[in-house]
Amino acid sequence: MNNKKKNIICVNKKIKYNYFIINKIVSGIVLQGWEVKSLRKKKVDINNSYISFIKNEVYLINSIIYATSCIDKSIPIIINRNRKLLLKKKQIKNLLFLKKKKRYTFVSFSLFWKKNFCKLKFALAKGKKKYDKRMIDKLNTWKMEKLKLKKK
Repeated sequence: MNNKKKNIICVNKKIKYNYFIINKIVSGIVLQGWEVKSLRKKKVDINNSYISFIKNEVYLINSIIYATSCIDKSIPIIINRNRKLLLKKKQIKNLLFLKKKKRYTFVSFSLFWKKNFCKLKFALAKGKKKYDKRMIDKLNTWKMEKLKLKKK
């Protein structure tokens, strides 16, 4: 269990509150050398990032990888560039179908290490309305109250 905690780089905690998660998909991600160094130091933010399709390719958009101080200044550094995701053509077609026909969204769930490769776990999700969030909060408070009553 301790080894799994070491492998996780970053987790987006807001997803479970804002979306109904239908499916989770794991993919590789194309990174530059300085980005890998920053990921090793866990200087990354994926809270506002999402997955988009550009010319039949899948990209991670709006994720921020902060540059570390040991990086060479001659290299151009763009901290919020679009990063390509590595998926098979069949998977991409299936995801495009779900996005167009079923109106699902794809949001980044977590970044983690698998061996020496950085992987992105993203979720196929449906957005929650305000009344859905209120209902879930109401159910959670009722569960807590039931537990307190059982203790007494």
